[in-house]
Amino acid sequence: MIAYLLRRVGYALPTMLGVAFLCFMLVHLAPGDPLVSILPPDASADLQKQLMRLYGFDRPLPVQFGHWVWRALQGDLGTSIATARPVVHEVFNAVGNTFILATLATLIGFTVGSLFGFVGGYFRNSWMDRAASVVSVIGVSLPHYWIGMVLVIIFSVQLMWLPPSGAGPSGSGQWQWDVAHVKYLLLPAFTMSFIPMGIVARTVRALVGDILAQEFVVGLRARGLGEFGVFRHVVKNCAPTALAVMGLQLGYLLGGSILIETVFSWPGTGFLLNQAIFQRDLPLLQGVILILALFFVGLNLAVDVLQMLLDPRIERT
Repeated sequence: MIAYLLRRVGYALPTMLGVAFLCFMLVHLAPGDPLVSILPPDASADLQKQLMRLYGFDRPLPVQFGHWVWRALQGDLGTSIATARPVVHEVFNAVGNTFILATLATLIGFTVGSLFGFVGGYFRNSWMDRAASVVSVIGVSLPHYWIGMVLVIIFSVQLMWLPPSGAGPSGSGQWQWDVAHVKYLLLPAFTMSFIPMGIVARTVRALVGDILAQEFVVGLRARGLGEFGVFRHVVKNCAPTALAVMGLQLGYLLGGSILIETVFSWPGTGFLLNQAIFQRDLPLLQGVILILALFFVGLNLAVDVLQMLLDPRIERT
């Protein structure tokens, strides 16, 4: 187990370095002046040079990349051009809000999707299977932002049960675990859960159908094992693959929530990334992308280890 863990960590380290390099280069290759948001229209050439020197944009790109990586290893991602606040504080406040939203959405999607998948797998070609398949296809096909707007119209405008946007009654981005704040979490979480629900449902349905057709299940039933016992064996064999799918979906939701957070004005990384793009805030943009990418790599590493714990055969592959 230790050797497998060290091998996976060895694979993750160069991946993280490559992600940092791509993040840095892609942002710098984008057109536009990074200082346009803070320079006045009649700014002199001397002022432009001073600001370029202050933010390090006057250095060659390899030198900028080396300094950026070195500072990032020390926990310094620079200073936001638009707000003049440390990027680390901006990013980690937003990451906490996004992690809460993405985790709840993944749990909802995984629970409901697994239920639909098991129903469809156990009752192939029945009306329950067809209903579960229709729901999963709808969840994968419909755009997130459209579902969000429909839910806002129904539950906020017409029924007035839930608030339409924001993260709390005070308008602050600081999350608190109370009823008033949880109400602001429900609509974006349910909206984000549709795609993972559809993907998990289709994956679990295929896994359950394949496992039920295998010879060991026929043998278990021939030995007199009840359906609950068979179900436990099916769950145990489905768990590694389903866990991998859930981990990937959580990673996708952490990095791909920009539209949902913009629709619901949720102060997370997607909302922050949207602001950084429109303000051409390079330090903030680089910091958000880097942290999200590292989260995704770390999440994949954690899923690999959990898969090995659930299925020791993985260690030998």
